[in-house]
Amino acid sequence: MSKTIEGIYRNGKIELSKTPNDVCEGTRVVVTFLSPGSIDLREHGIDKAQAAELRARLACFAEDWESPEMDIYDNYDEEKAKLQTR
Repeated sequence: MSKTIEGIYRNGKIELSKTPNDVCEGTRVVVTFLSPGSIDLREHGIDKAQAAELRARLACFAEDWESPEMDIYDNYDEEKAKLQTR
């Protein structure tokens, strides 16, 4: 069985957004930490099929986006502010 429930990591513990009613106490879990700013596509009306199509259409850009030179854009506003204070 696999079930996904969103949660928040706080003070060394995971706080679930809702309590699963069909999961036994003591069930093993795997936790994946998401990057800040992750987007829940379902909240934007994008289902799995649409997400797969979008991923396929954007795949040609992945090499550029993931290159080390593009890391500066991860914190664009912060880096821009540093330049303006010089």
